[in-house]
Amino acid sequence: MTQTGLIHIYTGDGKGKSTAAVGLAVRCAGSGGQVIFCQFMKNNRSSELNILRQLPQIQLVQATECFGFYKYLNDEQRAAAATVCSGLLEQAIAAAQNSNARLLVLDEVISSYNHKLLPQKRLLEFLQHKPAGLEVVLTGRQPAPELAALADYLSDIRKIKHPYDQGIAAREGIEK
Repeated sequence: MTQTGLIHIYTGDGKGKSTAAVGLAVRCAGSGGQVIFCQFMKNNRSSELNILRQLPQIQLVQATECFGFYKYLNDEQRAAAATVCSGLLEQAIAAAQNSNARLLVLDEVISSYNHKLLPQKRLLEFLQHKPAGLEVVLTGRQPAPELAALADYLSDIRKIKHPYDQGIAAREGIEK
């Protein structure tokens, strides 16, 4: 019997959205499942990638360049980021459709979607018609209503306190 793949969204202003996605990827790989893990709007230097690269069940789909936070980008950088994000989405979808992957993680795709850095219609159509057994995780803040409506899991990770508020920068192995 084929398992039904569901859609997860991890959102909110708290720490742990990407961490939860990584945890699910490791869990899936640990059970023998194939995983495709794609990060949008990140610099490919997050420490979790070091361990994910070592797991043969996990295929990383990564950008060759990072642009930083959207609010700091000029128009030219935004156009370049849109090209990269659109390409990443296509690579991730192709990998998911052309493999026996059990899990597809689209880390920080919600930001790319909200800022129109990728074809929104393409992502929505993929989610609506994804392979039946494929589990999909989307992370990021403030998912658009149409994304939230497609989710089977919608987890809001809320910040109560965060060291950044006291001036403590992201620490290797903890926040990055």
